[in-house]
Amino acid sequence: MEEIKNEEVLFVGTYTDNGSEGIYRFNLNLETGHLGNKLVAASLKNPSYLAFSPDRKSLYAVGEVDDFKKDQGSITTFMVKDTALVKVDVQSTYGANPCFVNVSENGNLVAVANYTGGNVAVYNRLEEGNLKLPVQILDHKVLDTNKTAHAHMSSFLNNELFVADLGLDRIKRYNDVNGSFVASEQKELVVEEGAGPRHFVSSSNGKFLYAINELNSTITLFQKDGNNNFYGVETYDTLASDFEGDSYCADIHLSPDGKFLYGTNRGENTVVIFEVNQATGKLELVGRESVKGDWPRNFTIDPSGKYVLVANQRSNNIVVFNRDAANGTLSFISQVDLPSPVCLKFY
Repeated sequence: MEEIKNEEVLFVGTYTDNGSEGIYRFNLNLETGHLGNKLVAASLKNPSYLAFSPDRKSLYAVGEVDDFKKDQGSITTFMVKDTALVKVDVQSTYGANPCFVNVSENGNLVAVANYTGGNVAVYNRLEEGNLKLPVQILDHKVLDTNKTAHAHMSSFLNNELFVADLGLDRIKRYNDVNGSFVASEQKELVVEEGAGPRHFVSSSNGKFLYAINELNSTITLFQKDGNNNFYGVETYDTLASDFEGDSYCADIHLSPDGKFLYGTNRGENTVVIFEVNQATGKLELVGRESVKGDWPRNFTIDPSGKYVLVANQRSNNIVVFNRDAANGTLSFISQVDLPSPVCLKFY
C-alpha cells in the first residue's frame, strides 16, 4: 500500500535588507496547513527568485543585486541533498537586478531575466547542474529606444523561450535554432500600452496564455491559433471597482486542474480568483481574498492543489489558505513570520 505523504518541503527566497539571512526552508503539514521546522537553507544576498531543475537535484537562486560585478547580479547553483542545499558555484547574470530564473523542461538550459539590465541570460546546464559558459545574452535594450527594457520573466514553453518585458509592454518569443535563441516567427505578444506585463502562465494544453500586468492591474488572455501564433482575446481587471489607491499586480498561477486562475494585487492586498472556461479559456470573476498582510509578491499552490501560500513582502509573513477545489475560493488557515519573503517554491 502506497504511503500517504503528510508534508511538503517549501523553500523561500527573500530580500535580505530587513533581517533575512537568505533562503529558508519550511515543512508544510498537509493535514493541518501549518508551516513549521523553519531553518536557514542558505545564506545569500537578495535571493529573490528560485527554480529547481526538473530532476530536483539542483536549485538556482538569483541574487537581485547590481554589484556582484559592476552592473551585474548573480546566480548561485546549489546541489540538493536530502532537502539540504550545498553551494556549488556562483556566476554573473550579465545584467543588473535579476528577478526571475527558469529551467527548461529537459533540464538542459537555464534562463535569467535581468530587470534593470533589460536583458536575458541563457546558460547551458551540465549534467551535474553546473552552468556552462559561454552565455547567450538576449538584449532587449536594442529593441526599442523609446522605452526602457525591463525583462521580468523568462520561461521555457514547448521548446520556445518567452520573456515578459514590463518596460516594453511585450512578451517576446524566441526559438532555439542550433543551440542559439533567435526571434520566433511571431516575435512578440503585445499588451496595452503602459500595462507592464510581469508574469504569465500557460494552460496545460498550451492553447491559452495568461499575462498579469503590473502597472494597470489587469490580466490579458491570449489564444493560440492554427499557425502557432497567439492573439489577444480579452483583458480583465484584477481590482475591485470601488478600490481607491495605488495597486500593482505581482504573480499569477493556474490551479493544478486548470479550472481556476489566481493573481496577487500589491496595494489592494488581495488574491483575485477567476474561474476558467475550459473550452474558450475566458475568465469569470469568482471573488477576492485578503492576503492577511501587506504587499503580496509571489505565491504558490501546493502540488495537491489543497493549499495556497502567499508571500507578503512588507508585512513580513507567509500566509496559508485552504483552497476549495470545487469553487476556487480561499479560506485563511495559518501564517508564519519571516522578513521580506518574495518567492515560494515547493521541492
